[in-house]
Amino acid sequence: MTNTKEENGKITEYMGKRVYDFMRWRKVAAAVSAALVIASIIALTMNGLKLGLDFTGGTQIEVGYENAPRIEDVRSQLEDAGFAGAAVVRFGSDSELLIKLPPDVAAEQTQQNARDAEATQSIGDNVVAALRQHTDGRIDLRRVEMVGPQIGEELRDDGGLGMLFALIVVMAYVALRFQYKFAVGAVVALIHDVIIVLGFFAILRLDFDLTVLAAVLAVIGYSINDTIVVFDRVRENFRKVRQAEPAEIINISMSQTLSRTFMTSFTTLLVLWALQFFGGELIHNFSLALIVGVIIGTFSSVYVAANILMAMHISKEDLMPPVKEGAELDDMP
Repeated sequence: MTNTKEENGKITEYMGKRVYDFMRWRKVAAAVSAALVIASIIALTMNGLKLGLDFTGGTQIEVGYENAPRIEDVRSQLEDAGFAGAAVVRFGSDSELLIKLPPDVAAEQTQQNARDAEATQSIGDNVVAALRQHTDGRIDLRRVEMVGPQIGEELRDDGGLGMLFALIVVMAYVALRFQYKFAVGAVVALIHDVIIVLGFFAILRLDFDLTVLAAVLAVIGYSINDTIVVFDRVRENFRKVRQAEPAEIINISMSQTLSRTFMTSFTTLLVLWALQFFGGELIHNFSLALIVGVIIGTFSSVYVAANILMAMHISKEDLMPPVKEGAELDDMP
């Protein structure tokens, strides 16, 4: 092998660049991944996801204060007024709040049909009236919106189907561009990432709404992009590097893409941390899901996808272009 340096029978340098022995820790990484996935599945089974208003239905009320209130005070005021379980977040400026009421609370506040526009408006008036009792400033009712339970169920089902469709399309794309073993590795890595992100929300009992679902789909896109970059280099090195074991070729490929992977993840996380701390409560869970997803997605691109390739005994023969019948004769002088 040209342009390589070996120590103790292992490649430590290739084309003048250091090669890190990633596959040395693949069993440890597999154990960590298995533990995280099992813990996530247990949390999802026992706790389930705390579905937000988008999926369960309910009423969403936007109010504007003359002076910025304390979120904790508003929550306690709504609790005392009979609006149990109301979620309160800042919306836009500090003086604007978004109040989300569960469907059962909204039903208790009106004797009319939940789909009646007048009934929905009366719920907003009741909320504002309850809040006005605790402040001398002005409180304006900006808008009142209602999501019915049936619509929430449709959104939940459509979101799940969208996630499943994304995984199927990714598997088909990778199988066509690379080879079926790569497709299995990519999809297993994506499922691994999705389960852990969902398990994170189940363990901490954080609201799971449409913004978080969008974040999960974004994690799928980010993770597969990272995995494709690594797979592309693995395929190239399998054809270029002679007389090397699959583990060594994967180590070379990981080492070559390490700086790109690190810088991409680091810069993405910088933006997400900014959103987490300065973006407000409305996108708090969205940015949190992406932060967890980027970290887990980077880990899975390095270890989970590569571990699957090793488990399926990837070899040079799997990646050699097919030889057309009669090509050998055409190449003869």
